[in-house]
Amino acid sequence: MTAPIRVLIVDDSAFVRKVLRELLGVSAEIEVVGIARDGLDALEKVAELNPDVLTLDLMMPNLDGLGVLEGLPLEGAPRVIVVSTSDGETELGAAALQAGALDIVRKPTALATDQLYEVRDELIRKVKHAAAARPRRFTSLVGQAAPTTESRYRDVIVVGTSTGGPQAITRLLAALPGSLPVPIVIALHIPFGYTEALAARLDAGSALDVREAQDGIVLRPGLAVLARGGAHVRIVRRGEHECVAVDTDQGGAAYAPSVDVLFESAAGVFGSRTLGVVLTGMGDDGLLGSSAIHRAGGSVLTESERSCVVYGMPRCVQEAGYSAAQAPLDEMAAEILRFL
Repeated sequence: MTAPIRVLIVDDSAFVRKVLRELLGVSAEIEVVGIARDGLDALEKVAELNPDVLTLDLMMPNLDGLGVLEGLPLEGAPRVIVVSTSDGETELGAAALQAGALDIVRKPTALATDQLYEVRDELIRKVKHAAAARPRRFTSLVGQAAPTTESRYRDVIVVGTSTGGPQAITRLLAALPGSLPVPIVIALHIPFGYTEALAARLDAGSALDVREAQDGIVLRPGLAVLARGGAHVRIVRRGEHECVAVDTDQGGAAYAPSVDVLFESAAGVFGSRTLGVVLTGMGDDGLLGSSAIHRAGGSVLTESERSCVVYGMPRCVQEAGYSAAQAPLDEMAAEILRFL
C-alpha cells in the first residue's frame, strides 16, 4: 500500500487552517501531519515533520511566504502549493512561482466564509500533482548564451511548459541575449490573474522585452510574449505582420493557455521556420502541437529528464519521436541558438 502524502498547512488564519484540513481529509491519499501559524513556525515544522507538500499562505506575520520559500533547505525540501487570494497578492504569487512554488490555488475570498470549501477538488488535485514532482532549487542564474546575428532557418520560437515552468522560463529568458533575432511566444499553465505580474518580473530579469499577451501584438525580434492565464494565445497573420491573437474561449482544450493551440498555430503560419521548445510539465499538452511542427518541417527541442521538475510533457514528445534534441535547462538557451 502506498504511503499517504504528508501535508503541512501553513496559514495565519485559524479558520483557513481548519477548512484546508477538512478539505484535504476527504482524500484517503493525503494525511495532514501538522499546521503552522506563520512562516517561522512553518520552517520549524518542516524540520520536525518532514512533510511531502506544503500549502503556503503568502501574507503572514513574522515571516511571509516568500521568506518560507527562501528558508527551505536546498535538498529534501517539501513541494509547495501556494493557497492565497489574488487581491493585492499577484506580485507575491508571481514571485513565489519564480522562487519554486509549483502551483497556486486561489482562495475565492479573503474572508472567513464557507466559500473556501469551493476549492476542494482543485486543492486535492494540485497537492497530488505536487507530490509527484521533483522540485529543483537553483542557487544562481546562468549567464547569457552567446548571441546570434541572424536567423537563417527559424523565424519564431514557441515555448510550452507547466509544473515548474515559472522557474524554468525565468532561467531560460535570462540566458537568452537581447539581440535574439526572432520573437518568442510562451504558453504556461498558470491560474488567471498572475501573468501580468510574472511578465513584468521576467522583463526585469531578462535582456529581452517580455510582455503579457495582448490581442494584436506584432511579433518582432527580441520580443517575448507570455500567454495570459485562462486564455489561449495563437499566432496569426494580419496583413503584412505576424501577430498574437488572444482567445478567452477555452473550447475543448484541457488547459488555457494550451501549448497545443500555440504550437499548431505557429506551424500553420511559420511552417518549417518554427522552433518549438517543451520544458518541464505534467501531462501531454504540447504533444499534438509538436506533431504539427514536425509535420510542417520545423524542429522541437525538449528539456532532458535530469533537470525537469516533472518529466511529463517533454517525455511524451521525446517518446513520440518529435524531439530533434534534448538539453538540460541550463543548456537550453545555447541549444536554441544552435538551432537558429
